[in-house]
Amino acid sequence: QVQLVESGGDSVQAGGSLRLSCARSGDTVNWECMGWFRQAPGKEREEVAHIHTGSGSTTYADSVKARFTISLDNAKNTVFLQINSLEPEDTAMYYCAAGHVSIETKSCAFYYWGQGTHVAVSS
Repeated sequence: QVQLVESGGDSVQAGGSLRLSCARSGDTVNWECMGWFRQAPGKEREEVAHIHTGSGSTTYADSVKARFTISLDNAKNTVFLQINSLEPEDTAMYYCAAGHVSIETKSCAFYYWGQGTHVAVSS
């Protein structure tokens, strides 16, 4: 079964940057989609970005589009999330996820999540 292990979370000042990593292991599935989600205290989990592993095409939530960059190192089975100009509103647990393109919706559907890495941003 796939294992997703996130790292890179930290406590930082507003305006700083972080690079989150997610290492995938435990399977040989060619996951079509890898994504990053976050969940702040008292809020629903939201998708912030995903990447199609074949084409490299990316999609971002409007709220993070200008500051977040998702990338993939297929050789190392690792997906990254570069976060710049951090804001206190970015404080959350960040999770990576693996999935496939849904035949019905033609969009990514995620099936496995990691345990998360925590990002805390102070003003």
